[in-house]
Amino acid sequence: MDTTETVATAIELSGRAAPDRAARRARSRCALVAAALILGDAAAALAAGAALALGWAALSGTPVGRTALLAGPLPLPVFCVLPIFAALGLYAVYGPSPPERLRLRALGVAVYLIGCLLVTGAAPAAPLLGQVAAAGLLLVLAGFYGEAAVRAVLIRRAAWGAPTVIVGADAHAQALARTLLAQPELGLRPIGYLTDPARPADAATARTGPPLPHLGRLDAVCGVAAEVAVFASCADLAQHEGRLGRLPFGRVVLAQQIQDLQNMWMQVRPLGDAIGLEIRRELYRPRNLLLKRLLDGVLAGIGLILLLPLIAVLAGAIRWIDPGSPFYAQVRVGRHGHPIRVWKLRTMYRDAEERLTKHLATDPAAAAEWARFFKLRDDPRVLPGLGRLLRRTSLDELPQLWNVLRGDMSLVGPRPFPAYHMDGFEPAFRALRTSVPPGLTGLWQISARSDGDLAVQRSQDGYYIRNWSLWLDLYILLATIPAVLCARGAR
Repeated sequence: MDTTETVATAIELSGRAAPDRAARRARSRCALVAAALILGDAAAALAAGAALALGWAALSGTPVGRTALLAGPLPLPVFCVLPIFAALGLYAVYGPSPPERLRLRALGVAVYLIGCLLVTGAAPAAPLLGQVAAAGLLLVLAGFYGEAAVRAVLIRRAAWGAPTVIVGADAHAQALARTLLAQPELGLRPIGYLTDPARPADAATARTGPPLPHLGRLDAVCGVAAEVAVFASCADLAQHEGRLGRLPFGRVVLAQQIQDLQNMWMQVRPLGDAIGLEIRRELYRPRNLLLKRLLDGVLAGIGLILLLPLIAVLAGAIRWIDPGSPFYAQVRVGRHGHPIRVWKLRTMYRDAEERLTKHLATDPAAAAEWARFFKLRDDPRVLPGLGRLLRRTSLDELPQLWNVLRGDMSLVGPRPFPAYHMDGFEPAFRALRTSVPPGLTGLWQISARSDGDLAVQRSQDGYYIRNWSLWLDLYILLATIPAVLCARGAR
């Protein structure tokens, strides 16, 4: 065999081996992620079972055995929920969105609890029903926060998310890369661009987008350690339809961008040669609005009862620092554009507006920051110490539970903005934003809070309105707690 044949054979063998190596790496990564998620759920189930056993022992006055402490006091050990989670796909790194994972987790816990009731073989007694209800709440909460912690660790170690190449490098492909880089929880980790041989200019365009390498041409791809290829448009996908089976990627995804269209909970309807996307505006349905209102009333009422002592202590501290009413009401734009009075704990001096006007007139940088965010990181109006603490932790917004109870606001929704803030949006988006009740927290608050400018606010609020579901609301409520505790993006 001559040298040319030897080199050609080596290249051919290398090309064959590259997909095998990529497949082995993919299997190893998936096994690592699944093991981490299973261990996290096992620890969460153990903590929930132990808390349930200790709580029941304290209420009933009976001692806690080692078995009950490890497996929980229910007829079935709490670890029986793990295979149910696996069957529902919770240990797959690519697939369900975080709100969908919350729904699947609640479904898995419900199946486990039904099993606990069935094995008793008789009508359950009231104590068992109480244990089942408490176990359901603890298992969902512990599992949700445990999974979030495991996912955060895996993201930092670049283990979460399937390595993904983006086919093309035009504006749509770059926007997709920015989205995937900013939201690693989606499960796709972009590693570079593959350019279309029909569009050689893509390689140069890629240098102006997110900092991802250009990995070559799609028709000559070899040795790219990616598990998923994402096409940024239908046109790009159609050009390579005949070669999709020969691409060294386990999955091929079409990411067609359709402006301002719902994309969560959407159903696909086959319409002959066309694809029908059934669009549902769940938030506008009367029964869903009623369900949302009932949830708001129950949770806001419980929250006010539990937090009233804390609100009273904070109000007293504010009066001690700066005499005057510790509460103040600000007029904001509510549903259908109607003005509402939003209550807050006062975190500013009583002459706050005069202080702001003087500061903006003498500090150009502060004026530019105010024009972009309508907030200041170093705000001269804020009370020293306590005022900044209340704003950083959002405790100043606790009185808005009263607004929720009254029906002026919802627990989750777009934040109620002043009229001057709403004027920064175009009329069409203002109409969309005011078509739903404003909220105490929202998607913007858990992702960016005050770090987001008008474009970020528009994107997040529009996404929430178009993709609303009860599970999205519950996900936002649960995610708000760590966002507030960590004071992410607070001003």
